Amino acid sequence: IRRTALVRQGSNPFARSVSTVARAYVEQVVAVKAIAGLAIASLVLHATVLAVTPFGVHRDEFLYFSMGNHLRLWHMDFPPAIAMLGALSQVLFGHTVAAARVFPAIEGALLIVLAALTARELGGGRFAQGLAGFAVLASPMFERNATLFQPVVLDQICWTLALFAIARVARVAADGGDTRNSWLGFGVAIGLGLLCKFSILFLCISVLAAVLLTPMRRELLRPWPWVAVLIMLVLGSPSIAGQITLHFPVVAQMRDLNATQLVHVTASEFIGTQLLNIGPAGILVAIVGAAVMLAWAPLRTFATVSLSCILAFLLLLVLHGKPYYIGPIYPALFAAGGVALERMKWSRLPHAATAARWTVVALMGAYFVVTLPVAVPILSVPASAEYAAHLAGGAALRTNRGNFDKLPQDFADMLGWRAQAAALARGEQARPAVEQREAWIATGNYGEAGAAEFYAREFDLPPVVTNAGSFWFFGPGIRPGKVLIALGSDPADLERGWKSVREVARLGRPWSVSEERDRPIYLATEPRMTLQQMWPSLSGHQ
Repeated sequence: IRRTALVRQGSNPFARSVSTVARAYVEQVVAVKAIAGLAIASLVLHATVLAVTPFGVHRDEFLYFSMGNHLRLWHMDFPPAIAMLGALSQVLFGHTVAAARVFPAIEGALLIVLAALTARELGGGRFAQGLAGFAVLASPMFERNATLFQPVVLDQICWTLALFAIARVARVAADGGDTRNSWLGFGVAIGLGLLCKFSILFLCISVLAAVLLTPMRRELLRPWPWVAVLIMLVLGSPSIAGQITLHFPVVAQMRDLNATQLVHVTASEFIGTQLLNIGPAGILVAIVGAAVMLAWAPLRTFATVSLSCILAFLLLLVLHGKPYYIGPIYPALFAAGGVALERMKWSRLPHAATAARWTVVALMGAYFVVTLPVAVPILSVPASAEYAAHLAGGAALRTNRGNFDKLPQDFADMLGWRAQAAALARGEQARPAVEQREAWIATGNYGEAGAAEFYAREFDLPPVVTNAGSFWFFGPGIRPGKVLIALGSDPADLERGWKSVREVARLGRPWSVSEERDRPIYLATEPRMTLQQMWPSLSGHQ
């Protein structure tokens, strides 16, 4: 390469050709190093958070670990990929915070790489690829999601893979090539998405509409899009089978979610939260990316990608989706925006384009630094609360029910669970030792149930049997249930099924979400019927 750079080109076409190839090779090597550096930086960040954070396991993470303990691949009320990963994580890391942090960090780094690869697919060089990856790294939403053991990051990866496949279909079709492999890749991405989160269906609807609205609709006359549908259904069959065998619990889940949370999501909040989640510079790059794929000749080939993202955004906006539901469209939009900035040229102001590019990068970096303490739990609990209260007027303290709390909700949901297990152990000690094999624990929600199961071995707790959320589908088990340790129940409700009910402990957690700060623990004995007999009356599970 160095020798090539020294060649006196003049009018020698061979020298010019070699020089061009060498330059492209150097740029690609630099891009690979830059993307690898960004991915490693993300991993280092999350490893640091894991090492210093005072926060523990999140309430949702307890649920997914429990789902892994009760894994029934073809008979689950939600997509099973996160449960399978939860089972593997506990095998590798035990019942520790690391079990909840290692895989999300790896997935977050992978998302950075996929954003850069999408930029490359759109024709971007080292700047475009680097900007796409950096925009993911610098966005609070993506850093927060890469901290949490939830299906969200997996969903983002599958959306990005699917949009990458559609971009490749568009490019290959425009060149008159064979789109078979690209469509098969799309089918695999959607199929894996169905194993992670049903929200991938919003992307399916949007892609179908976008294909019909663009010249890519000619692809529907070929067999490969339909083969992709078949692949999608086969890969996603465990999720589909679970819904059928359990009589579509997702319908009830969405109804409850809409009544308690989505009803509070207004159009202005949905749009405004995008600015907070992504940052002003990131939103600008995404908007530019969507626009150039529709209107700029060099990228107009990828109009289907832009329309898919826009339609998905509008669909979730109309349906009052949570603001983070639309997060998966941004890596592809960052990629397109990066390509546009990379190719920007202003003839009268030769240095202005370069200045604009690096100004965007600087603004992204500044936003990343400012929002990092509310994106990942790296500060102490009081410091996190104080920082969130002063940042953007305390917007980070808004909960999914529309009110404001002491901490960002995800942070508050990481506190107090081990203390809960210790309190349940104290409640258990209040019962006679002869009843040890007869006891069971009931809780008010899936977070409490999952935490009790997660710490059961450490505190020698009896099994959890509850109608809270997904735990309902595990059934009552075989124990007659002569002794009940109930967390947060109404004593009047308990007295209908038990002759003796008394409070044996009180759980106070000042930094938890408001409904978890003061929870009584009751010991109920002398049941009026067996656990199996009373189970049908608990069918109105939460």
